[in-house]
Amino acid sequence: MNANTRITISCRDRVGLVSDITGRLFDIGVNLGPTGFALDQGRATFTTQCELPDTCPITECEVALCELSMEQAEVTVEAIYPVLPAANAPGATHMIECSGIDQPGLIARLSEIFIEFNANIVQLAASATNENDSRVYTTRFAVSIPVDRAAACLATLANTAGSLRLLFKFEEIGA
Repeated sequence: MNANTRITISCRDRVGLVSDITGRLFDIGVNLGPTGFALDQGRATFTTQCELPDTCPITECEVALCELSMEQAEVTVEAIYPVLPAANAPGATHMIECSGIDQPGLIARLSEIFIEFNANIVQLAASATNENDSRVYTTRFAVSIPVDRAAACLATLANTAGSLRLLFKFEEIGA
Protein backbone atom coordinates (compact mmCIF):
# COMPACT_ATOMS: atom_id res chain seq x y z
CA MET A 1 0.00 0.00 0.00
CA ASN A 2 1.21 3.50 -0.83
CA ALA A 3 -0.30 5.84 1.73
CA ASN A 4 -1.19 9.13 0.12
CA THR A 5 -3.47 10.60 2.79
CA ARG A 6 -3.50 11.18 6.55
CA ILE A 7 -6.88 11.40 8.27
CA THR A 8 -7.31 12.65 11.82
CA ILE A 9 -10.68 12.86 13.54
CA SER A 10 -11.16 14.19 17.03
CA CYS A 11 -14.65 14.25 18.52
CA ARG A 12 -16.77 13.32 21.51
CA ASP A 13 -16.80 9.55 21.93
CA ARG A 14 -19.85 7.40 21.37
CA VAL A 15 -20.68 3.75 20.81
CA GLY A 16 -20.14 2.74 17.18
CA LEU A 17 -17.82 5.61 16.31
CA VAL A 18 -14.95 3.48 14.95
CA SER A 19 -17.41 1.33 13.01
CA ASP A 20 -19.03 4.39 11.44
CA ILE A 21 -15.72 6.00 10.48
CA THR A 22 -14.15 2.86 9.03
CA GLY A 23 -17.40 1.91 7.32
CA ARG A 24 -17.59 5.29 5.60
CA LEU A 25 -13.96 5.05 4.53
CA PHE A 26 -14.62 1.57 3.13
CA ASP A 27 -17.65 2.87 1.23
CA ILE A 28 -15.56 5.49 -0.58
CA GLY A 29 -12.82 2.97 -1.40
CA VAL A 30 -10.14 3.93 1.12
CA ASN A 31 -7.44 1.35 1.86
CA LEU A 32 -6.40 1.76 5.49
CA GLY A 33 -2.78 1.59 6.56
CA PRO A 34 -1.45 2.24 10.07
CA THR A 35 -4.53 3.21 12.09
CA GLY A 36 -5.05 4.16 15.69
CA PHE A 37 -7.88 5.06 18.05
CA ALA A 38 -7.57 6.50 21.53
CA LEU A 39 -9.98 7.77 24.12
CA ASP A 40 -9.02 10.47 26.62
CA GLN A 41 -11.57 11.96 29.03
CA GLY A 42 -14.48 11.34 26.67
CA ARG A 43 -12.68 12.71 23.64
CA ALA A 44 -11.94 10.22 20.86
CA THR A 45 -9.10 10.50 18.39
CA PHE A 46 -8.99 8.36 15.25
CA THR A 47 -5.93 8.55 12.99
CA THR A 48 -4.93 6.69 9.88
CA GLN A 49 -2.49 6.84 7.04
CA CYS A 50 -4.31 5.45 4.07
CA GLU A 51 -4.58 5.17 0.34
CA LEU A 52 -7.35 7.33 -1.07
CA PRO A 53 -8.55 6.15 -4.49
CA ASP A 54 -8.17 8.45 -7.48
CA THR A 55 -11.97 8.54 -7.73
CA CYS A 56 -12.26 10.28 -4.35
CA PRO A 57 -10.42 13.59 -3.94
CA ILE A 58 -9.44 14.77 -0.46
CA THR A 59 -12.29 17.30 -0.37
CA GLU A 60 -14.88 14.57 -1.05
CA CYS A 61 -13.38 12.34 1.63
CA GLU A 62 -13.55 15.16 4.16
CA VAL A 63 -17.18 15.94 3.25
CA ALA A 64 -18.11 12.25 3.55
CA LEU A 65 -16.55 12.05 7.03
CA CYS A 66 -18.13 15.32 8.18
CA GLU A 67 -21.56 13.90 7.29
CA LEU A 68 -21.16 11.31 10.07
CA SER A 69 -22.91 11.88 13.36
CA MET A 70 -20.04 13.22 15.49
CA GLU A 71 -20.26 15.86 18.24
CA GLN A 72 -17.61 18.58 18.47
CA ALA A 73 -15.79 17.02 15.54
CA GLU A 74 -12.52 18.20 14.07
CA VAL A 75 -11.79 16.37 10.83
CA THR A 76 -8.50 16.76 8.97
CA VAL A 77 -7.81 15.04 5.68
CA GLU A 78 -4.43 15.91 4.19
CA ALA A 79 -2.18 14.65 1.44
CA ILE A 80 0.98 12.76 2.31
CA TYR A 81 3.62 13.20 -0.32
CA PRO A 82 6.06 10.38 -0.92
CA VAL A 83 9.72 11.21 -0.74
CA LEU A 84 11.00 12.12 -4.15
CA PRO A 85 13.51 9.77 -5.72
CA ALA A 86 17.09 10.79 -5.12
CA ALA A 87 17.40 12.05 -8.68
CA ASN A 88 14.79 14.67 -7.78
CA ALA A 89 16.52 15.88 -4.61
CA PRO A 90 18.16 19.09 -5.81
CA GLY A 91 21.66 19.50 -4.43
CA ALA A 92 21.98 15.95 -3.10
CA THR A 93 25.11 14.00 -3.96
CA HIS A 94 24.28 10.70 -2.22
CA MET A 95 21.24 8.60 -1.32
CA ILE A 96 21.83 6.72 1.93
CA GLU A 97 19.61 4.00 3.37
CA CYS A 98 19.85 2.32 6.77
CA SER A 99 17.41 -0.32 7.98
CA GLY A 100 17.14 -2.65 10.92
CA ILE A 101 15.42 -3.28 14.22
CA ASP A 102 13.84 -0.08 15.52
CA GLN A 103 15.69 1.48 18.43
CA PRO A 104 15.55 4.88 20.12
CA GLY A 105 17.64 7.67 18.63
CA LEU A 106 18.43 6.14 15.22
CA ILE A 107 17.88 9.29 13.20
CA ALA A 108 19.68 11.41 15.80
CA ARG A 109 22.75 9.15 15.82
CA LEU A 110 22.98 8.94 12.05
CA SER A 111 22.28 12.61 11.38
CA GLU A 112 24.97 13.72 13.87
CA ILE A 113 27.56 12.11 11.60
CA PHE A 114 26.68 14.47 8.77
CA ILE A 115 27.64 17.45 10.95
CA GLU A 116 31.19 16.11 11.36
CA PHE A 117 31.67 16.06 7.60
CA ASN A 118 29.84 19.31 6.76
CA ALA A 119 27.20 17.28 4.91
CA ASN A 120 23.69 18.63 4.55
CA ILE A 121 20.49 16.57 4.57
CA VAL A 122 18.38 17.52 1.55
CA GLN A 123 15.57 15.02 2.16
CA LEU A 124 14.74 12.52 4.87
CA ALA A 125 12.16 9.75 4.96
CA ALA A 126 11.73 7.21 7.73
CA SER A 127 9.23 4.40 8.02
CA ALA A 128 8.61 1.39 10.20
CA THR A 129 7.15 -1.98 9.28
CA ASN A 130 6.44 -5.13 11.24
CA GLU A 131 8.45 -8.10 9.99
CA ASN A 132 8.92 -11.47 11.71
CA ASP A 133 7.75 -10.23 15.13
CA SER A 134 10.12 -7.25 14.98
CA ARG A 135 9.70 -3.59 14.16
CA VAL A 136 12.00 -2.79 11.21
CA TYR A 137 12.88 0.86 10.76
CA THR A 138 14.14 2.20 7.44
CA THR A 139 15.67 5.65 7.09
CA ARG A 140 16.55 7.21 3.74
CA PHE A 141 18.64 10.35 3.49
CA ALA A 142 19.32 12.37 0.36
CA VAL A 143 22.49 14.22 1.39
CA SER A 144 24.90 16.74 -0.05
CA ILE A 145 28.40 15.65 1.02
CA PRO A 146 31.49 17.68 0.05
CA VAL A 147 33.50 15.67 -2.48
CA ASP A 148 36.68 15.70 -0.39
CA ARG A 149 34.82 14.38 2.67
CA ALA A 150 32.49 11.85 1.04
CA ALA A 151 34.62 8.70 1.49
CA ALA A 152 35.27 9.38 5.18
CA CYS A 153 31.63 10.31 5.83
CA LEU A 154 30.33 7.15 4.16
CA ALA A 155 32.85 4.98 6.02
CA THR A 156 31.80 6.50 9.36
CA LEU A 157 28.13 5.97 8.51
CA ALA A 158 28.82 2.35 7.55
CA ASN A 159 30.70 1.72 10.81
CA THR A 160 27.99 3.36 12.92
CA ALA A 161 25.24 1.48 11.09
CA GLY A 162 27.14 -1.76 11.64
CA SER A 163 27.52 -1.10 15.36
CA LEU A 164 23.75 -0.50 15.51
CA ARG A 165 23.13 -3.73 13.54
CA LEU A 166 21.65 -1.84 10.62
CA LEU A 167 21.90 -2.70 6.95
CA PHE A 168 23.64 0.19 5.20
CA LYS A 169 23.74 1.08 1.54
CA PHE A 170 24.39 4.21 -0.43
CA GLU A 171 24.28 5.41 -3.98
CA GLU A 172 26.09 8.35 -5.49
CA ILE A 173 23.57 10.47 -7.33
CA GLY A 174 24.44 11.27 -10.89
CA ALA A 175 27.22 8.68 -10.95
